[in-house]
Amino acid sequence: MNASRLSRRFPLLLTVALLVPCPAIPQTHKPILHGRHWIVITGKPLAATAGARMFERGGNAIDAACAMLAATCTMFDDLSWGGETQALVHHPETGKVTGINACGVAPTGATADFFKRQGFQYPPGEGPLAAITPGTPGGLMTLLAEFGTLSLREVLEPAMQMAEGYPAEARFVRKVENGRNLLRHWPYSRQLFLSHDGRGGAPVTGQVFRQPDLLETLRKLVEAETRALESGMDRKAAILAAQDRFYQGDIAAEFVRGSREQGGLHTLEDLAAWRVKLEDPVQTTYKGIEVYKLTTWTQGPVLLQMLNLLEPLDLQAMGYNSARYIHTLYQVMNLAFADRDFYYGDPSFPPDEPIRGLLSRDYADQRRGQIDRERNDRRVKPGDPYPFQDSTNPHLELLEQWGRDRRGNRAEGARGAEARARADAAFLAGTTSIQAADAEGWAVSITPSGGWLPVCIAGRTGIGMSQRMQSFVLDERENPFNVVAPGKRPRVTLTPTLALKEGRPFLCFSVQGGDAQDQNLLQFFLNMVEFGMTVQEASEAANITNHQMYSSFGDHESEPGLLTLTDEVPSWVRRELERMGYRLEFKPRNSGPITAIYFDQEHGTLQGGVSNDGEDHGIAW
Repeated sequence: MNASRLSRRFPLLLTVALLVPCPAIPQTHKPILHGRHWIVITGKPLAATAGARMFERGGNAIDAACAMLAATCTMFDDLSWGGETQALVHHPETGKVTGINACGVAPTGATADFFKRQGFQYPPGEGPLAAITPGTPGGLMTLLAEFGTLSLREVLEPAMQMAEGYPAEARFVRKVENGRNLLRHWPYSRQLFLSHDGRGGAPVTGQVFRQPDLLETLRKLVEAETRALESGMDRKAAILAAQDRFYQGDIAAEFVRGSREQGGLHTLEDLAAWRVKLEDPVQTTYKGIEVYKLTTWTQGPVLLQMLNLLEPLDLQAMGYNSARYIHTLYQVMNLAFADRDFYYGDPSFPPDEPIRGLLSRDYADQRRGQIDRERNDRRVKPGDPYPFQDSTNPHLELLEQWGRDRRGNRAEGARGAEARARADAAFLAGTTSIQAADAEGWAVSITPSGGWLPVCIAGRTGIGMSQRMQSFVLDERENPFNVVAPGKRPRVTLTPTLALKEGRPFLCFSVQGGDAQDQNLLQFFLNMVEFGMTVQEASEAANITNHQMYSSFGDHESEPGLLTLTDEVPSWVRRELERMGYRLEFKPRNSGPITAIYFDQEHGTLQGGVSNDGEDHGIAW
């Protein structure tokens, strides 16, 4: 029946139908990933495919995550095998969330006095002296041994195929070209990255990039596993035998030789003594949702502190990304990150971090009362959480000096826009994120990093060395918990996240972006919980970036009041923020790039979200 005949027979019905709007369809750049059985998401499409292949072999989410980690490490521009890995795992049978601490440590000789004698104000950000011990190989093998089901051979197969040769991507090629001046100074890096045309040329897009030394290293790991199985060891013991070969055998020996040849400090004892740690995470509850983070060797607890500060406030009444909402987030970030900058460090070393006080609700109430609701407070300092854990702060003198005596003054606004853009690009490119979940209830969130381009290759291992030493400080006045020392882990920005609701997985999410990581994760979480966005809408939504905290990289500078917004923020919001004392800069997109899995508890299905700000990619089934 056509519209004309329908209107004659049912005039009122047609009129009503035309006046009632259809339900709104969310407009996102990418669709929600829907899966019933599993979802994998990571920073590279090829790596996501590696994860999907593990499910085809009958593996679980941990197997898939390990395959993705191996593949991304082999692609170099996001991270390398010599970097560091941080993870949170939900075990469906026990309901427990476990933290994986696979961050390397400062090697022998890496003391504050050593770097000061070399003329450094902070440990360097590139080259052999920037490298902590490799953490990612041990993190991958421990994850697989403890929680996976497949063999190391199966999980490493995609990465080994890629090491044998994969088509170079445009972003990888561009980074090699941009890092040429550094790469040519390191002999093994020069041979790997700048010898593709006989005249010191970088690979070209689409050319097959081959890594024979790395392939041989991965073969040695699989060989160690195979021999262990043949000797009668079980699956777990065989994987750990491969881990021993990496840290105590011929791979370790060549890594150390290659490092020391180029001026590094690593010793065989440094690698042999290092261990992956299985840890209990820290946790808070926001409106009935349990949020889990790794503890103070990462910046993860800042998210929990910010949620404690925000929970009593009526954020919905402020309005999403209104001037009042943005100002509130910025001030809460200032408080939590000031605490990070002074109190966070490796809990395995004295002094003990006051984490119980930092996460106290009463402490959050006190700090919230310090917020200026009308203007940005450029001079926010760390608080004193010790009374909230029934103890006395042993660092009151340092706390009083903090900020004022740092190199004589607070380092404000030292970076220009061009330098900041270079720094932002470097750190966005130097980390990736990995999310995996399956119908059995396994969930894992990983934020690996380190060994990004331009990278120094350690001898004939094919392994790129970490650049994480730069996250230490040399002066206890800046942070008495994070002064470099041999065997100590730097306080990293890397920060995976798991959230449970009613004891079951609710969200699994992480992001690239250095000091901005927990800023973006906070906004993503609030987008879903407070403003009702879908996981994809929340992943793409316009965020803000606060630059007031001290950077964890380079010269560790601070730019109080600097606020990055997206271009879409309206003029009246911009004017109000400027009146409040903010200095504004703008980007087309500023959402992460976030990767996330939402567990639809009502229907028993999985939903994946992938930001439109990067190359992150997901596959679901």
